[in-house]
Amino acid sequence: MTDETDENKTRKNGLYGGVSTELTENMRQGWADTERRDLQPIAQAPHTARRRAALSAQFPGELLVIPAGNPKVRSNDTDYPFRPSSDYVYLTGDQSQDAVLVLEPGESGGHQAVAYVLPRSDRESGEFWLDYHGELWDGRRNSLSENERLLGLPCRDVRTLTGRLAEARGPIRLLRGYDAAVDATLSDKVTAERDIEFRIALSEMRLVKDEFEIADLRHAVQATARGFEDVVGILGTDRPTLERAIEGTFWMRARIEGNDVGYASVCAAGPHATTLHWVRNDGEARPGDLLLLDAGVESRNLYTADVTRTLPVDGRFTPAQRKVYDAVYAAQSAGIAAVKPGAKYRDFHHAAQRVLTEHLASWGLFGSRSVDEAYELGLFRRWTLAGTGHMIGLDVHDCAKARTELYVEGTLAAGMVLTVEPGLYFQSDDLTVPEEFRGIGIRIEDDILVTEDGNENLSADLPRAADEVEAWMARLRG
Repeated sequence: MTDETDENKTRKNGLYGGVSTELTENMRQGWADTERRDLQPIAQAPHTARRRAALSAQFPGELLVIPAGNPKVRSNDTDYPFRPSSDYVYLTGDQSQDAVLVLEPGESGGHQAVAYVLPRSDRESGEFWLDYHGELWDGRRNSLSENERLLGLPCRDVRTLTGRLAEARGPIRLLRGYDAAVDATLSDKVTAERDIEFRIALSEMRLVKDEFEIADLRHAVQATARGFEDVVGILGTDRPTLERAIEGTFWMRARIEGNDVGYASVCAAGPHATTLHWVRNDGEARPGDLLLLDAGVESRNLYTADVTRTLPVDGRFTPAQRKVYDAVYAAQSAGIAAVKPGAKYRDFHHAAQRVLTEHLASWGLFGSRSVDEAYELGLFRRWTLAGTGHMIGLDVHDCAKARTELYVEGTLAAGMVLTVEPGLYFQSDDLTVPEEFRGIGIRIEDDILVTEDGNENLSADLPRAADEVEAWMARLRG
């Protein structure tokens, strides 16, 4: 019979109160051997090995612990779809829940990397069907030997890990906040200061992308472009289109070509576009409105694109919309031109914001103040609000824990990938702007790879200039 106190094996108000001895014996028998013995390493295995070696070199003689994380409850006994920690994925290529990467220091230097993962569900004990997270409920898992072939590193049963960590001695660093059991086991063996240093180091490793990452980001961006084309195909020229229909249309492309969306899609029509993170998506895109679509496909390797286009729903900009759009386009073009190796990270931001300030001044929004004065005082920020971009990669705001001196105060290098996304946002109730501008929000965002001699716009397949946008929409609509 099942253990009635084990919430994994029984559910209150379930229809079955127990399991007969005969059924238990029946379920043990008659199963084929499904071990996969001809598996090849995943494509990123050589890259993850190099990354682990680089991490090892930074922390000689220290035990390093990087959890994938645990599922999070959405409601009652249902979880959100699991998404592992980016650092665990970066170092293993694996996406298993509850897994933990451990780098054990060797006596002669270096580290031995071991992935602690859940093995196949046990048939003898009945775990595979009695446990609500057994394989008949949640799907087949890889065996330890299968994972070793795929990941290119030793794998052990994660259920033995807390015992190993409880016995650990010497300096230990932990990526905190992803696995409660691991955190609790190591609570008296780690320090907040050292773990913060570890998190920073993990974040900084991802500033420059390798060829695998760039290829995966390129795929994510291309899939995103197709998602934008899908959205244009459903926009009504003589009827409103639900923002949720726009969201769902893009999400379908993300699920077909990738893992999911990389972040909550912004499908902001009309005055909703003046809210930078409009993710309620409960309005309508009406002919004559603008649609600000900020969305990105997350690849199956979990690298995400981040692209924004502001589109006239009926296919044509009004004169006022075009006036604002052209200002943002000019600012973005200036920002992209400033992206190159050796440039300061802030250069593209200043280039774009300066152009926006010049346009705002030409419209009389600063009164008698000069462009230089308005820029120095930051007065433009009433209508631009945000910075002009950020790193992208495994996280939409990638490398977020890197030291300021290496990120926003740092220098661009070949292999970095960042967004350039200036915008103007004129609130409907802003009496300081011309009435024709009120309720207009425009952002244009592209994903830019820093190359050895300049940059490459990975999202260049999506038109940016107003005339090109109109022609592209007309072509897609036939």
